[in-house]
Amino acid sequence: MSLQEQFDKAAANVKNLKTLPSDADLLELYAYFKQATVGDADAANKPGLFDLRGKAKFEAWSGKKGVSKEDAQKAYIAKADSLVASIGLQ
Repeated sequence: MSLQEQFDKAAANVKNLKTLPSDADLLELYAYFKQATVGDADAANKPGLFDLRGKAKFEAWSGKKGVSKEDAQKAYIAKADSLVASIGLQ
């Protein structure tokens, strides 16, 4: 199975977890997903001061700046697999 296929499967598994992961886990997943699919965060798209949720997501994503697509996919897969192991699938 290719890395892209593993990544797609991990993304599907995350959508089918029994319960919602913690906010920290969700932010980590989000950051690696965006880094793997879009690349580095663009400062021009930084959310406004009062968009706290958007700001947290953007900062998590910005923290992955410079991580290659492949490394971001591998980290996402590893995180998703650990969540599936601890939480389980529906």
